[in-house]
Amino acid sequence: MQKKLSHIDESGNATMVDVSQKTASVRTAIASGTIKFPTEVFKSLSDQDFVGKKGSIVQTAVIAGIQGVKKTAELIPLCHQINLSKINVEIEPGMNAFQIKCTVKCNEKTGVEMEALTGVSIAALTIYDMCKALSQDIVIGAIQLEQKTGGKNDFQR
Repeated sequence: MQKKLSHIDESGNATMVDVSQKTASVRTAIASGTIKFPTEVFKSLSDQDFVGKKGSIVQTAVIAGIQGVKKTAELIPLCHQINLSKINVEIEPGMNAFQIKCTVKCNEKTGVEMEALTGVSIAALTIYDMCKALSQDIVIGAIQLEQKTGGKNDFQR
């Protein structure tokens, strides 16, 4: 079976996938990512219970991640607008880093992988924004799809 890009038509033009003939089903996606800090910066943040001059770093990033999920179709040109059933953004401190996980659920004709990945990305960017005054040596990385269910193919990393 030869795979092909779903958002490129026969002429090589960008196109939105036609999902009109698909059946709606419950679809979920989980994405994850990390944001790493220099040791002294993370210790300083931890000593302040991750509250900076702009407020709670974690809670602000959770809200931003949720907003990012809801705005995915506006940010990524060929994504469908879909009705979301559930969004959950979790941010946990680790070894000089935050681990971010975003779970998105819907009952639609297309999946929510891009929404979950966008949620992680926006949460990480928000943390960076809130902490950049302390250091620009903050690294956002390992943003990836962990799992998706529903539709034609399930995926588990």
